[in-house]
Amino acid sequence: MQGAWIAELRELLGPRGIVEDPTKLFPYEADGIVLLRRRPEIVLLPRTTEEVSRVLRILHRERVPVVARGAGTGLSGGATPVDGGVVLSLARMRDVLAIDTVDRVARVQAGLVNVDLSLACAKHSLFYAPDPSSQQACTLGGNVAENSGGPHCFRYGNTTQHVLGLVIVLEDGTVLDLSEPRVDPLGFDLIGLFVGSEGMFGVATELVLKLMPKPETTETLLAIFESLDAACDAVSDLIRARHEPSAIEILDKLTIEAVEASVYAAGYPRTAEAVLLCDVEGTRVEVANTVAGILEVARARGAIETRTAKSELERKQLWAGRKGAFGAMGRIAPDLYVADVCVPRTRLRELVGHTTRIARERNLKLATVFHAGDGNLHPNIAYDRRDPEEVKRVLEAGDEIMRLCIEYGGSLSGEHGIGLEKMKAMEWLFTRDDLATMCRVREAWDPDRRMNPGKLIPMRACLETKQALVRPEERPHAEAHR
Repeated sequence: MQGAWIAELRELLGPRGIVEDPTKLFPYEADGIVLLRRRPEIVLLPRTTEEVSRVLRILHRERVPVVARGAGTGLSGGATPVDGGVVLSLARMRDVLAIDTVDRVARVQAGLVNVDLSLACAKHSLFYAPDPSSQQACTLGGNVAENSGGPHCFRYGNTTQHVLGLVIVLEDGTVLDLSEPRVDPLGFDLIGLFVGSEGMFGVATELVLKLMPKPETTETLLAIFESLDAACDAVSDLIRARHEPSAIEILDKLTIEAVEASVYAAGYPRTAEAVLLCDVEGTRVEVANTVAGILEVARARGAIETRTAKSELERKQLWAGRKGAFGAMGRIAPDLYVADVCVPRTRLRELVGHTTRIARERNLKLATVFHAGDGNLHPNIAYDRRDPEEVKRVLEAGDEIMRLCIEYGGSLSGEHGIGLEKMKAMEWLFTRDDLATMCRVREAWDPDRRMNPGKLIPMRACLETKQALVRPEERPHAEAHR
């Protein structure tokens, strides 16, 4: 990239705030889905909201596309760079600005790592509830962009339910301050609209987040099954019986084997076909009653063994195994395709069976680990991207899994977003009118579609919408411009 505007950015951000050396740009080629990659020409690392505003004013003037990036742990290609654009990384914006222990809210910069917020407020017996599996690395701004979930979102809800305020920098550098929390928002809920917009509406630089009081006690239990079907049925049964754990996770045999052979070894029995992992939180009486109910359901569904963690260390080990599962898959193959789909909980057993069949028919290695309480499936296909034929089979399997989930009344994503990975599948789930409405909302925030262009909404739908809004006499010029 050349031009006076590059010199402006260098002067504004200083040597630590801009990356141009080609050898240092490799980490920004992709997010967690490495099949979709492109090396950026330049990466910008502002430190404050004011710097983000000044950067976006320059890029708006020069009509340069912008891809905002957190920690790059996303799994849908949402942070993949685009031709002719820049990557705007928020990695240096990681301050805790304020913690209000009375109203139980925190104000933070968007680049703060998820787990660091809970560490910062632990001394006040408070914590931040949404806990993606990548919470040791992912940023809170990225969580907002994707409306991230996590194991404990079964009880506490996804990110959107914990965002009380935002400071947003729009595509032209205008700062939109929505950071004053209100019990009843005035006017339209712009915060709710922004969460999950995948970087297309602007850049959130500061977040006001809800904090939760630490529960009086927490129990972690493990139920071991000889059948994955039985573990899925146990989930439906315990929810039907109105037991309310804060997290309900299932890991299948291949996942267990990978975890137990890795540094995340948690003590899961390698002979098990599946394990059910639950957290139960509340008062001692509540927890004791709920744990007893869950164990009763698990045994009724044929659990061959049940355990409860005897110490805080054992609790952490059990959860480290679950949250380290994706990393442990590296022992099976060099690459991992992590699907992210949702189905009604009553269809879990059927969909898990179908994903196994789909992988077996294509001679693929499938490991399943998922947020069972939310019906949020993560079929993980281990593969080698150096084998083009295998990559083709992996992508075919991913498409078939998504189509089945739609057929069963599910959705395309529970937490990872759409990005590039599932963009074409949007046309399987939504009508043209639906997509046209999404395009019009997006263009209300970003008329030129420079913010994370080419993601989430199929390009054809946006072009059709744009054409429909142009007066007939202007269309030849519009076509030439495109």
